[in-house]
Amino acid sequence: MAPTVNNLSVVLFVFISVLPSTLSIILKYPAIINFGDSNSDTGNLISAGIESVYPPYGQTNFKLPSGRYCDGRLIVDFLLDAMDMPFLNPYLDSLGLPNFKKGCNFAAAGSTILPANPTSVSPFSFDLQISQFIRFKSRSLELLAKTGRRYERYLPPSDYYAKGLYMIDIGQNDLAGAFYSKTLDQVLASIPSTLETFEAGLKRLYEEGARNFWIHNTGPLGCLAQNIAKFGTDSTKLDEFGCVSSHNQAAKLFNLQLHALSNKFQAQFPDSNVTYVDIFSIKSILIANYSQFRFENPIMVCCGIGGAPLNYDSRISCGQTKVLDGTTITAKACNDSSEYINWDGIHYTEAANHFVSDQILNGKFSDPVFSDQMPFLLSIKL
Repeated sequence: MAPTVNNLSVVLFVFISVLPSTLSIILKYPAIINFGDSNSDTGNLISAGIESVYPPYGQTNFKLPSGRYCDGRLIVDFLLDAMDMPFLNPYLDSLGLPNFKKGCNFAAAGSTILPANPTSVSPFSFDLQISQFIRFKSRSLELLAKTGRRYERYLPPSDYYAKGLYMIDIGQNDLAGAFYSKTLDQVLASIPSTLETFEAGLKRLYEEGARNFWIHNTGPLGCLAQNIAKFGTDSTKLDEFGCVSSHNQAAKLFNLQLHALSNKFQAQFPDSNVTYVDIFSIKSILIANYSQFRFENPIMVCCGIGGAPLNYDSRISCGQTKVLDGTTITAKACNDSSEYINWDGIHYTEAANHFVSDQILNGKFSDPVFSDQMPFLLSIKL
């Protein structure tokens, strides 16, 4: 269960400067249902037995691997913390008496919007995650109806599904994976069909009673060390911050169309509440102005091998020990992950996730921005 946070430090931007304030955030949502990829996976891919993570994953907060692809907490963890809600249990984790009363996490690392194929890291595409949710809902209501009060402590009642918040953060792997077999023009041309699949998923959730949607756009993919190492060997393909221009161009177009889709869905279903969150802008501001936010390395990986400028080698993952070029090497963590934005070449550190969640919670990067018409009650405590 997440520790209770009554006062949250929120960063407010005045141009690029920071003005801290404290907010106690009370949400009206009784439950949170989450879909996505490794950006919000709290243990599904690991619980499925598809992959394993080892120390130093989890070292910052949990002190051991927690199923998260991070040294500590994810953005979703900080958001739940701020809502005074427990961390979300992964749907596939059957051990430790998981409690789903206030929500469930269906996100799985490596997942895509489009259906998985034989080479996919994760079989749990967006559509399959929604099918898992529908099964979860059906089985939960069946158990509650048959057993009376026996499972009330562990499962959400029927009204929670309409009142709950449905958080979605997926699409990064569709774009990043496409570049391995497609040109930039082909990747850009594939975005509309990918988002058609996403829209079909939203409609399935709506048909199941979902009304409150929180949709994250995708971040600056070109600034991840994994993509720089593979596609950025030619310096002319990098932007002023050392990021792969083509990947960020694709992310921007994806986000533009995702934003339009979110507005279209809101208009088509006026009884829904759709919040679009601009993760790309938050992360781009962090990378471009990292030193102002007390980070030392905007691109270089904390847990990897090879040293500057990337400290990343695709042949060995964080925490692994392998023989490379005749030498036994272990991909170890840096001394202080709070100085780094990137944890393992693909995922952000807990410190960077904390920064991003703070910016989300100030409301300026959302459409609509947090205001009286939003389903939030912001109570300022001085």
